[in-house]
Amino acid sequence: MPSRPVDVAAGVRVELSRDYEPAAARLPGMALGTRHLAGACVPAVAGWYREGARHARLPAPVDLCPDADAASARALVLVRELTAHGVAVDWTARCHDGCHGGGLFTHLHPPTRIDGDPDGATTAAWRNAFFPCRCVHRRGPGFVEVRDRRSGALEVITIDEPPHLAAVVAATEGVATDLVTAEVRDDLVGARLVVERAGRLWWLPTPAYRWPFPALIV
Repeated sequence: MPSRPVDVAAGVRVELSRDYEPAAARLPGMALGTRHLAGACVPAVAGWYREGARHARLPAPVDLCPDADAASARALVLVRELTAHGVAVDWTARCHDGCHGGGLFTHLHPPTRIDGDPDGATTAAWRNAFFPCRCVHRRGPGFVEVRDRRSGALEVITIDEPPHLAAVVAATEGVATDLVTAEVRDDLVGARLVVERAGRLWWLPTPAYRWPFPALIV
């Protein structure tokens, strides 16, 4: 499925360092500098991890609401990939309509705070409920399996229809909504596996680059 490229204006700035502790970035040789992500997230984050990045900071707040722009949508994809690699992320979420993301993003590394969460209850609940692989997918020959615990119970979803598989691949970096049929779009959105932002569909589950637990309990 062809996908129109994301406008480079939707690039995301991220500051990287070698240690999980943010303060360590001030030590000699620990900071890896600021990067501007204008291309694909998946290979970029993999490259940063190989360089030794273990902590990332996103200076700009990230909108969680349905009217978020492409930059915020791309930032969430970036947090998805950083989370999958086990990189700690210092970021600020923002919500102006009270949705707090509708529970769609609670499998991502928790934000430091949510602007629009005055008592901090939603931020604390996100932090307390988070664990690696809360919503994770793995690819097999001719299928994608998703294991989703965002609701609190384990839900296993297997995707094996060719149009759905093609949409999953395209949505990994964001695909224009009109390039995905309404039937496929409704199925994936209804299952809370993709989210529509800025005229594009974005894949939500983190990839399984490594299992943090024994396989039988994942």
